[in-house]
Amino acid sequence: MEKLIIIGSGPAGLTAAIYAGRANLAPLVISGYQPGGQLMLTTDVENFPGFPDAVQGPDLMMQMRAQAERFGTRFVDRDATSVDFRAKPFKISVEDESYEAQTIIVATGASARWLGIESEARLRGKGVSVCATCDGFFFKEKHVVVVGGGDSAMEESLFLSRIASRVTLIHRREEFRASKVLQERVLSNEKIFVEWNTVVEEILGKDSVSGVALRNVKTNEEKRIACDGIFITIGHMPNTELFRNQVELDERSYIVIKNNTETSISGIFAAGDVCDYRYKQAITAAGSGCRAAIDAEKFLELLK
Repeated sequence: MEKLIIIGSGPAGLTAAIYAGRANLAPLVISGYQPGGQLMLTTDVENFPGFPDAVQGPDLMMQMRAQAERFGTRFVDRDATSVDFRAKPFKISVEDESYEAQTIIVATGASARWLGIESEARLRGKGVSVCATCDGFFFKEKHVVVVGGGDSAMEESLFLSRIASRVTLIHRREEFRASKVLQERVLSNEKIFVEWNTVVEEILGKDSVSGVALRNVKTNEEKRIACDGIFITIGHMPNTELFRNQVELDERSYIVIKNNTETSISGIFAAGDVCDYRYKQAITAAGSGCRAAIDAEKFLELLK
């Protein structure tokens, strides 16, 4: 019987582990086969406090894990395959092994939607990004491309227009699905140019992004434009399939928070992007991981 199990090992899960370890809860982290979250795909992280000269995403996660281990956190570097939160103690299966816990923090994060083309994966972190807030600074006075048509695409385009010299917004339809206010701001911005009814066929470049190959879905006309970076903003998917029918999810499949960081099940807490569709930052995930650990500690005190 574990006092606390944390599912997920990104900034939220590891921060929760650090705080829980310091509270002598001896947390067990189910970190997965690909631990570290989205920061493992990020190169220079310049907006995480305490690193004035930036830090590599994987290095930051390794340091956070070492800090959690220092306070007694144990890790299972495999994926959770099923959970049962319907009765206490809570149960988690990791392949052929089963674990029980008095309380659980879910910090499985979210996964960005990608275009699914080979060049996108090859140039990820080399001019291909899913976060303008994280990486926009690197494209000061440069030409960038944004792909998408929702609120996130509008917000990213407007943010980048304050940094880049030109923003080309690629949308596969002839009208945006974003809110009218954001649409008006984008369409009236003299630095943002829209390519309607267009999809990205390929991202060009060998060691870094040098351009994109485009195709008009109505005319099949193809063209190439030069650019220095491309931001994929076609949405995120919270990693919550494991928890469907276990805790309450909203219409976007994010975990619903009822009280501080507690879910619809007493004793089950959530932290980070798995319950945050708005901010999606490492520092906000870390902050919510801290809150979840404190809430879990208080819950265990009440059990006593």
